[in-house]
Amino acid sequence: MVITTRSRRVSRSKLSNGAPAYLPGILLSLLLLSAAHGAHAQCEGKIDSVNTAAACTARHNAPSSRTEIDPSKSYRLEELIDIAETNNPSTRIAWEAAKQAAAGLGIARSDYFPHLAALALGGDQRVIEPWPKPLGAPRGYFLIELPVVETGVELRYNVYDFGRRGARVEASKALRLAAAALFQRTNQDVAFRVVTAYFNLITAQERLEASRQILKTAQTTQDAAEAALANGRSTLPDVLNARAATAQANYDLQASLGGVDSARVILRETIGIEPSDAILVEQPAALPLPTEVVESTASLVNSAMQQRPDLRAVSEKLRAAKAELKAAKSEYLPRIGFNAGAAQQAIWPSVNVHGSDPLGHANQTVWNVAMTASWTIFDGGLRRNEVRLADSKRREAQDEIVEKKDAIGREVWTSYIQFRTAVRQHEAAETLLSAASTSYDASLEAYNYGVKNLVDLVTAENQLAQARLAVVQSRSAVRIDASNLDYTTGNMLRQQPPVAQPAVKKP
Repeated sequence: MVITTRSRRVSRSKLSNGAPAYLPGILLSLLLLSAAHGAHAQCEGKIDSVNTAAACTARHNAPSSRTEIDPSKSYRLEELIDIAETNNPSTRIAWEAAKQAAAGLGIARSDYFPHLAALALGGDQRVIEPWPKPLGAPRGYFLIELPVVETGVELRYNVYDFGRRGARVEASKALRLAAAALFQRTNQDVAFRVVTAYFNLITAQERLEASRQILKTAQTTQDAAEAALANGRSTLPDVLNARAATAQANYDLQASLGGVDSARVILRETIGIEPSDAILVEQPAALPLPTEVVESTASLVNSAMQQRPDLRAVSEKLRAAKAELKAAKSEYLPRIGFNAGAAQQAIWPSVNVHGSDPLGHANQTVWNVAMTASWTIFDGGLRRNEVRLADSKRREAQDEIVEKKDAIGREVWTSYIQFRTAVRQHEAAETLLSAASTSYDASLEAYNYGVKNLVDLVTAENQLAQARLAVVQSRSAVRIDASNLDYTTGNMLRQQPPVAQPAVKKP
């Protein structure tokens, strides 16, 4: 393996040949790319950008039913991601939050339109109206009854408010995009957990196959010890030691069987299905492992700053805070409005005077039109504290951006180092396996000829067993750390090549 310090490039100049049957690698990058093409994250269409995620969540509702698992079907990785994004409660919560933010934008925009209300009034009123007796009131007052029925409409329109509505709409737009970005990141979180659980299951299955190979090797050692005892070239304690090694290998095999079942339970739980071991997955194709990162670490960090939805969410939160501060400051300025109303009014007044009622019935159209200007002079510090609150939120969002950028840089560096280390360990494990296989074969042959004792053979056997398990574990680390690179850079579920690629062999 060659590490180029200048470009931070991890590459493999050579892939081992002649690996055992359980060692074929997979191209995790291609699997993740196919998952990105296949996973819709509960939406009709792709959510590879914040704008498309916002449009998707605004137009559609989260699926009302959950997807079940067919125990007899083998599922591909992209299918498991789709099921998880449909079933997982966190994606549904993020979906509803995005829909609420979209509704908030609609509410803010409604202030640009006039408000029209229908009015209906029906009632009866009885009042005492003082009146001088010389002018016709025998008792010094009139007792008036006024039944009325009125129907009409009222129009209210905010003509000008010195930027209040615009600021609130801008803040709502930013909050809508922030919610959509968090929805996108939630889907990436779920996808990464599914990828991890999927490859942990694959690793458990490969570990099971390695345990079977270890048991087979231990049985070979035991057979050789018993044959040597029969020929008088060994002792009973040697045979008993070999039998103990075989029993230990069988014990480890049973643990590996349980590990596969446990990994199936965890995978089902991860995708949001009732825990059980009734799930099958397709084995990934036998393609080379991703072992090369062509981009420099600085380029990866820069890509993460551009692609990470959670950073976009914090940036939109800052934009919303600035707009809310602008709206809070605009409260110090007046408002100009327009009010109008029209109605059909019918009244039947009556008064307590002798003779015919001097008040007549009326059924007429009435209306009113007015321009209003309002300016709050004193509010007990309400506006001042609203400005302080909005300004504090703005400073908080600025600090969150700094903190998030630092965290992203650290996560990208850490994931890159972990991937580079995993690649190195995998290459060392393959070398160790090749050396341990050769050592065991030579030790077995020497033992059969009586040149070495059983202790040497068992030692070589243990080294071979550890090498087999090391290959399985290191290959698992390469797979998961490669997907972690896509996750930390925000590249997961996007329509672009994965960060880690298989090394290209030079002719």
